[in-house]
Amino acid sequence: MYSKTEKKQFIIFLLLAYGFTFVMGLFMWYGNGRGADLYVFPNAQMMYPAAGVALAYLLTTGKEQRMPRAFYVTVVLLTAIMAVLSLVSLFSPLEPMETAGGSVSVWTLVIQLVLIAGSILAWIMLLASGRERRENGGLRWKNTGASILCIVVFIVIYMARTAVSYGLSGQLSDFLTVLAQPYTWINLAALILNFFLVFIAFFGEEYGWRYYMQPYLQRKFGLRGGVIVLGVVWGLWHLPVDFFYYTTPDMGLIMAVSQQATCIFLGIFLAWAYMKTGNIWVPVAIHFLNNNLIPILSADYSTSVLENQQVTWAGVLFSFILNAICFGGFLAAGVFKKKES
Repeated sequence: MYSKTEKKQFIIFLLLAYGFTFVMGLFMWYGNGRGADLYVFPNAQMMYPAAGVALAYLLTTGKEQRMPRAFYVTVVLLTAIMAVLSLVSLFSPLEPMETAGGSVSVWTLVIQLVLIAGSILAWIMLLASGRERRENGGLRWKNTGASILCIVVFIVIYMARTAVSYGLSGQLSDFLTVLAQPYTWINLAALILNFFLVFIAFFGEEYGWRYYMQPYLQRKFGLRGGVIVLGVVWGLWHLPVDFFYYTTPDMGLIMAVSQQATCIFLGIFLAWAYMKTGNIWVPVAIHFLNNNLIPILSADYSTSVLENQQVTWAGVLFSFILNAICFGGFLAAGVFKKKES
């Protein structure tokens, strides 16, 4: 089913995407116990899947295959820099910087600058690679109409899901108040520019999961089965941040189960969008929106908005049901009825 080269590529991908992730998870465990600022770790972790794919292709393909090698090198080097910065931030903590809006972690500012510089450099390398190499690497924008439609559908579902969540908790008026603020819409508009400046982190996940891992698993488990399996293994990949960043270790198991619900059902939608368009930039954009709409719609713009969350089993059940309703039905879409991936 898989060639010798494909198996070698898969091993390289696993070693970096999973092996390195869980090695760094040990440092997160250590840092969590010391009360360290771990902000750099999850940002770096997002890069590991794409770096695994890039490194696998760099080591197993020749120049005659005309791949975007300069872009791949950029991804791998940026990932290495971010991994090193994760460790440096752990063992060389810096005092927060006081600003008009309150204290800000210096490492937060550092990693944001690195992501911006890395994203700009990656765009340059990608555009310079040429149309053929982008096509060979699955990196060319295509199917504009269908691509925009998928993104719009996600935004509508996301807003509806958020409204339902607020409504059932008796806080719908709070949500409407946020939507009524001009600042909210300014930040929503700013997401377009922000995407181009920090896209590399979200590309880091989606190029690994949707572009590489999804078709690999679909060949073995079928179009639907492969997507479900991917959702599970994608959720498991989050374990270090589930236990040591998103929440505290005592609630890590609850968060890990909640992560499964999110990754399986959101993964179904992302798979549908990618299969419908053949455009990897669509799941990249959706992933970016999924993460960056949270602070805007919650009106919490602090860098710790995703950190140390409080989760309950009742909340997990609610999340499972709501995500199943919002995204589960896409598994019945026509793209999943084809005989071949």
